[in-house]
Amino acid sequence: MDDEPDGVGTARRSVARDRRAAAEAAAEVPGIRPVLRDAQLAVLRRYGSESWVPAGQVLFAEGDATYDLIVVLAGAVDVVEHHRGPGEYVIASFGAMEFIGEMGILTGQRAYLSAVATSDSQVLRVPLAELQVIMAEELELSELLLRAFLLRHSFLTSQESGLTLVGSRFHVDTRRLLEVLARNRLPSRWLELESSPEAESVLRELKVPIGDLPIVVLPGGPLLRNPSSRALLDALGLAGDHSDHDAAEVCDLLVVGGGPAGLAAAVYGASEGMTTTLAEDTALGGQAGTSSRIENYLGFPAGLSGDELTARAALQAQKFGVRVKLAEQAVALTPGSHAHEVTFDDGEVVTARSVIIATGARYNRLPLDRLAQFEGVGVYYAATQMEAQACAGGPVVVVGGGNSAGQAALFLARTCTQVHIVIRGDSLASSMSRYLIDQIERHEQIRISPRTEITALVGDSVLDGVEIRDKGTMSSSTLATCGLFVFIGAKPSTGWLHGQLAEDDDGFILTGTDIPQALLDGTDHAPLVLETSTPGIFCVGDVRSRSVKRVAAAIGEGSMAVRLVFDRLEATGQAVADPPRAGALTELHPSRGNGPP
Repeated sequence: MDDEPDGVGTARRSVARDRRAAAEAAAEVPGIRPVLRDAQLAVLRRYGSESWVPAGQVLFAEGDATYDLIVVLAGAVDVVEHHRGPGEYVIASFGAMEFIGEMGILTGQRAYLSAVATSDSQVLRVPLAELQVIMAEELELSELLLRAFLLRHSFLTSQESGLTLVGSRFHVDTRRLLEVLARNRLPSRWLELESSPEAESVLRELKVPIGDLPIVVLPGGPLLRNPSSRALLDALGLAGDHSDHDAAEVCDLLVVGGGPAGLAAAVYGASEGMTTTLAEDTALGGQAGTSSRIENYLGFPAGLSGDELTARAALQAQKFGVRVKLAEQAVALTPGSHAHEVTFDDGEVVTARSVIIATGARYNRLPLDRLAQFEGVGVYYAATQMEAQACAGGPVVVVGGGNSAGQAALFLARTCTQVHIVIRGDSLASSMSRYLIDQIERHEQIRISPRTEITALVGDSVLDGVEIRDKGTMSSSTLATCGLFVFIGAKPSTGWLHGQLAEDDDGFILTGTDIPQALLDGTDHAPLVLETSTPGIFCVGDVRSRSVKRVAAAIGEGSMAVRLVFDRLEATGQAVADPPRAGALTELHPSRGNGPP
C-alpha cells in the first residue's frame, strides 16, 4: 500500500512462499471454505446488496478499518497478502457460492489482507452491522460463518500472516508484545534481531536505530516504535472506541476481568437490561482462552477450543451491548455507599453501582536463574497455536499436573517430537481429570516424569534444555527442549485492590459466609454468597477463595453473581431493572442462535 513504510518490502520478501501451495493448503482444511446452499444465500440476500465488479477491483484492502462480508455469486475473488507490493501472493481463491471473511471482521480488527476480483464478478456485500444481526439472529448461518471464520483465523496464524514484529529476544518489551500477540491470538511473524537475517535489512530500509526496538509493522498501516500494549491494540482496531463514553456516567455493572467468569457475568448482566462495562487488561478469554481443547464442557461432546468459547461469548456480549475496555489494567478500587469507582492505568475512572471482580489468577513462576531471559521466547505460560509453532518439530517440557498442563501436553504433542510432563507428585491422579490422564497415558509421544523438579535452564541465547532432579534418588539429568511450558499453581490477580477486601492466607478473595465477622467492613449486612466484605462488590472465578478451577464452574459463578447483584441493589433501594425471572439466567434465548451459556 502507498502509505506503508518502504522497509515492509524486506519483511514481505523474507516470508515469500509459493502462491499455489498456500492456496491449496487453505483449500484442504475441512470446513474452511463451505459452499452456501440456496436457502442460506437467500437469507444473506435479505441483509446485503448485490453488484457487479470489474476484474482487478479491490473489494477491501489491507489497513481498512472494517470491511463487508463478501459473497461471490459469479466470477472469482482472490484473498491476497501484500497486494501490489513486494512478496505479494494469493492466500486463497473463492468462487461462486463461497464467502470471504475471517474472525477479525467480528472482533473489529483492521483488515490485514486484500480481496481482489480476478474476473468480472457478481458479489453480495453484507455490511458489518448487518453481519452482527445475522450472528445474533440466524442460527444456522451464525454457526456456519463462525466455524469458517475460526478455521481461517487458525490457518492464517499458521501462515504467519498479519503484522511483523522486529525485536531482540533479550528485550523485555519484545517479550511483552509477543505475549500480547499470543494471548489475543493475532496472526503475526517475528523477525528476531539475533537470528533473523531479514531483521537487519528491515531496520536499514526503515532507518530505525537499534534503540527504537522493538517495532511493529502493520499491513497498510503505520510503523509502531515500541508501542504500549494498548497502542498496539488501538492501531489494530481491537482496543475499542471510548470516545463517546461519558466519564460522569454511572453504569449499573462493572466487570473487571474477561475470562469465562467475567464474560458470563457481563453477558448475563447486559441481557437482563443492566448497563454493563467489561474491562480486561490482556485478552478476552483469560487462561481458558488459550486452551486448545476443553472436552468436559457440557453439551460439547467433541469439545471446543478456548478460542471458540471466547469468540462465542464475545459475540453475545456485543449483541447485548456490553461496553468492552481492552488493554487497560485496573489500578485502584474506591468503594462507596451507593456506587464504586475503579481507576484504570489510562486514567479513566469507571463508576458503577455494582462491581464483579473476575481478575483470575496467574501461574506461578519457577524459582530458576535466568528465567526472565527466556520468558516468551522459550519459557511459556500458555500453549496456544503461536507457542506450538515456535516449538514445532522439537521436544518440549510441560511442568504441572493440573488440567491446563494436560490439555497443553496433548495439544503440543500434535506438532512436537516429544512432550515430557514433569510433576513433583507421585502421579497425575490427584490433580488432573481422568479423561485427560487416559489420553496422556495412551499417547506415544508423551512421557511422564513423577517426583521430579526442574533445577536449571540450559542454553545461552536460546533455550536448549532443562536440568531435572529426581526427588527420590536426587540424581540429575538434562532434557533437551526448545520450550518449557509452566503450569504450576497460581497467584490471585488482586494487587490492584491493595488489601481493601477480605482475603484468605493465600491472597484469594473471601466471599459469603467464608468472611469472618471481624473482617467485614463494619456494617451489619450479611454478605451474599459471592459478595465480598464490601456490599455491592462481588467476586467470581479463579480469584475467589475456594473456587472450583473449572471453566463451567466459572461461567456458573459469573451468571449467578448477576442474580445476587440484583438482590443487593434491591435491598439498598437501587434496583435498576426488573430482577431476573426464576430460571431466566439458565439460558440465552437458544432460538436466536447464541453459543454456549
